[in-house]
Amino acid sequence: MTQPELSPEQAAVFAAIETTQDHIFVTGRAGTGKSTLLNHLSWHSSKQIVICAPTGVAALNVGGQTIHSLFRLPIGVIGLQELEQNGDLRKLLNTIDTVVIDEISMVNADLMDAIDRALRQARQRPREPFGGVQIVLFGDPYQLAPVPGDADERAYFKDQYRSSWFFDAHVWQKTDLTVYELRTIHRQHEEEFKGMLTAVRHGRVTAEIAKVLNDTGARTPPEEGVITLATRNDRVNRINAVALERLPGRVLTARAEVNGEFGGRAFPAEESLQLKVGAQVMFLRNDPDQRWVNGTIGTVARVDRSVHVEIDGEDHEVLPSTWERYKYSYTPDTKELTRDVVAEFTQFPLRLAWGVTIHKSQGKSYDAAVVDLGTRVFAPGQTYVALSRLTSLEGLYLSRPLRPSDIIVDRDVQRFMAGARPVPGAQA
Repeated sequence: MTQPELSPEQAAVFAAIETTQDHIFVTGRAGTGKSTLLNHLSWHSSKQIVICAPTGVAALNVGGQTIHSLFRLPIGVIGLQELEQNGDLRKLLNTIDTVVIDEISMVNADLMDAIDRALRQARQRPREPFGGVQIVLFGDPYQLAPVPGDADERAYFKDQYRSSWFFDAHVWQKTDLTVYELRTIHRQHEEEFKGMLTAVRHGRVTAEIAKVLNDTGARTPPEEGVITLATRNDRVNRINAVALERLPGRVLTARAEVNGEFGGRAFPAEESLQLKVGAQVMFLRNDPDQRWVNGTIGTVARVDRSVHVEIDGEDHEVLPSTWERYKYSYTPDTKELTRDVVAEFTQFPLRLAWGVTIHKSQGKSYDAAVVDLGTRVFAPGQTYVALSRLTSLEGLYLSRPLRPSDIIVDRDVQRFMAGARPVPGAQA
């Protein structure tokens, strides 16, 4: 598969990661190419890097390991409890030059400090932040927040930290985090729409912007080719179940093949995928031949040993895809890190797509979508994530008008980003 070329600002950030030991946070609005840069780093870094993410699916998407499995950390609040490390883990952590963490906004301050402590302990450099390892973080705190724990966990964070966000971890009081902000938006091309999304991101929506969004979104969506982005899982499941039931014909089920230890049920696609001819589906991976991308919407045309999906009037045969779960290990002979496949999940890279949760739409692009915010928005950034999936204002449909209460921006994020003074990527 051909790798997309880096833009000048992406290339500048890549150079900063490669040529310095600085701890770096790569951020930017939706559609600025953070994933493209991370993928390039994975393939082209000359350093011994490991890539990890807070959840199983996020780790699969970047060809890495979960933070907890990589560092062998206990689940839940870690605090100052003793960290158990065997010889293999110590050797592995001593080989690393750079730890890359994707979806960093979902990582809480306690876990960030535990990563710091694990590296200091394994490398026997107790006074050096992260034991001398370079930390590179990717994500957008305006989009995803750390998942709040139970009442005890929330009380712990209130007592121990300024906030639960990764940037309020104690380690950042002892070492600098350089923030690089990618500013060139590749997903949208209309300046007016880009400006509106920026206003939503920062909570600066004027009455004029709200009127344009609401007037545009008030139209009736077309019958086909439009996905509904909803806040709740139950709403999405109901939309998909009702739409599938309405179609004539029998349900055909494709069962995934799972080999190896996947660690729970963090699968990247449905274990049991139910389809009918006429079903609206969304692709879950980019096609190596560039016939579709992650997020493309199509219609099931026929099903035999493979699935045929029609996209813009053209029939494409879709074969099963294999997602690989990796584990990093240390090879004594070469004194290098190896990345081994420990599990495989094979399934058609499709999901029913009359509806999808806003959370699961993260990282995807849609030409048209119905944004269904339900009775209320309950998380900061949710409205921004939903609206910023769209490639143009013309593709926006709203199930109800936007209200001021739908635009929620986390105050801790505003404080951090205001104080961070991000370096524009192009001037890095």
